[in-house]
Amino acid sequence: MEILGGPLFSVAGAGESHGPAVTTIVFGCPAGQMIRRADVQKYLDRRRPGGNKHGTPRNEKDKVVFLSGLFQNDTDQLLGGGKVTVQLDGDTYESEAYEEGYTTGEPIAAIVLSTSKKSGDYTQFAGPTGEVRPGHTDLVKFHKSGGFVDVRGGGRSSYRATISDVVGGSIARILLAEKFGTVILSSISQVGSLKAKQSLADRIAELMPDGQRQPIAADTIAKLEESLTSATIHSIDSEFAEEAGELIKQTRIKGDSLGAMVEVVAVNVPPLLGDPLYQSLKVRLMGALGGLNAVQSCEVGAGREVVERFGSDNNDPIRSSGYVRNSHGGMIGGITTGMPLVMQVGFKPTSTINQPQASVRKNLEEIDFELVKGRHDPCVGVRAGVTLESRVAIELLNAAMSHQASQLSSDLSQLF
Repeated sequence: MEILGGPLFSVAGAGESHGPAVTTIVFGCPAGQMIRRADVQKYLDRRRPGGNKHGTPRNEKDKVVFLSGLFQNDTDQLLGGGKVTVQLDGDTYESEAYEEGYTTGEPIAAIVLSTSKKSGDYTQFAGPTGEVRPGHTDLVKFHKSGGFVDVRGGGRSSYRATISDVVGGSIARILLAEKFGTVILSSISQVGSLKAKQSLADRIAELMPDGQRQPIAADTIAKLEESLTSATIHSIDSEFAEEAGELIKQTRIKGDSLGAMVEVVAVNVPPLLGDPLYQSLKVRLMGALGGLNAVQSCEVGAGREVVERFGSDNNDPIRSSGYVRNSHGGMIGGITTGMPLVMQVGFKPTSTINQPQASVRKNLEEIDFELVKGRHDPCVGVRAGVTLESRVAIELLNAAMSHQASQLSSDLSQLF
């Protein structure tokens, strides 16, 4: 089953790249949290195709429509989220959608329509004689499904499927910010062989002298977010962002693609979230991030650098005020320490490129493959940050709910 998070807070999605819409259902959201459509939309705007000049030329507006799980007594405010219209058998059916309301504890349903489709560009890949793009899921998904696979835009394997990640993750991060002040950020730190000189984790460490575990103020975080969003690509290092943007541009002209490294950091994370061993928060986060389209690596804290260290260098000193350093990346034994969660996620170059390649048809006839048509990201890492943030938010909220569910209190079981 395609479920993110769980068992307490979870997100399910459905929909293909060129289907009518992407549908999302969020389960387990606690009742009483105000959710505004505009607050979710701002994260979808970061993810949407066409939102960055260095991404895919496909341009979708990706306006989210909420259909269930929200309520408030002021129905004018509740039902201000536009209208849903369906034309069927010559008749037109119309209903209002939700703009803002309090979560009821029931499943939250949302849809995002797909309106900018060029499905004819994908006939090259259709049927048993369809051609296979090296590095893509064309071959394995065709045979796994017995040939019943949607090839348009990559079908369910498209990055478009991550709309559900962002819708569910946006709701999770609203709750995390409200309850704990937790904020999740990301920064592109490498494109191809070009590496940023500034690190998001280092910038945040500067705001926490001597390992003091006081929350980072909201206005300080807002300045960090402004710095990230104002760059050419989403990076804390503006000079690197300019150079990376030019590198992506030149690579697109050549018909090729690039890999990327994205740094993800969560700040103001409450301690003691997660469990050890088989369901540790580290396992769940590495699975959630590592399972995203095109991801080839996921590291926590200092990552591979720890291999070259002695224990005396790697162990983070502890004082009564907290940890002095953060090589552990905010987790020890799969349980949060209150330090920032730090992860680095590596993306392979986009599989679909305009370069001749040795490949096969789906019937395994060998061919010299050349792409006929299509609109693709030359570097998938450019738009990936908000999806990584969303997956972290989903896992963190589930861990927070699990932690609090493990403690019984009679105060929560009173009616009269």
